[in-house]
Amino acid sequence: MTDLCKNNLINPNWAQHGYIQVYTGDGKGKTTASLGLAMRALGRCWKVLIIMFTKGGNDYGELNSFRELSADISENLTIVQAGLDRIVYKDNQNEKDEQEIKKGWELAKRVIKNHECQLLILDEANIAIDLGILDVDEVVEVLKNKPDEMEIVLTGRNAHPKIIEIAHLVSKIEPVKHYWDTGIAARKGIEY
Repeated sequence: MTDLCKNNLINPNWAQHGYIQVYTGDGKGKTTASLGLAMRALGRCWKVLIIMFTKGGNDYGELNSFRELSADISENLTIVQAGLDRIVYKDNQNEKDEQEIKKGWELAKRVIKNHECQLLILDEANIAIDLGILDVDEVVEVLKNKPDEMEIVLTGRNAHPKIIEIAHLVSKIEPVKHYWDTGIAARKGIEY
């Protein structure tokens, strides 16, 4: 344990409560915001788990950055990809997508039940719910029964009204103007 973490141990009464946050909308920056929060939590020696639903493969800049964190910081971080190496839509999802996403959800449920981290990021969970792969009522029930101290973040477009209802913080990121509209493709280091 680093000196920083020795001197900055998490106070079990750190506000008496962790909250449910949702980052949704059609704008760019939902995952980016959640990963910034992960970095902040790691800087305070929190245990952080990021489950990336619908995202597999290794060609993500954030994964490269997280792999290069110091050993002391990275020992508090776990990243699990619960998706194939492609973007999943309603018209291309298949049984393998569902299997990967459901494996990720089973992990999330275990982590929540066993209080295994202070910050749990369910990246693109809103998409998995919107696609009908994760049952919204089950997700809501699990979130309602989370440990009091655990902060949970769900990202992705089309957040279900039931998720929004139980959340303590909801940020809807809407595009005002985006260079994609002019035909510019996703760029390494900016979009991935």
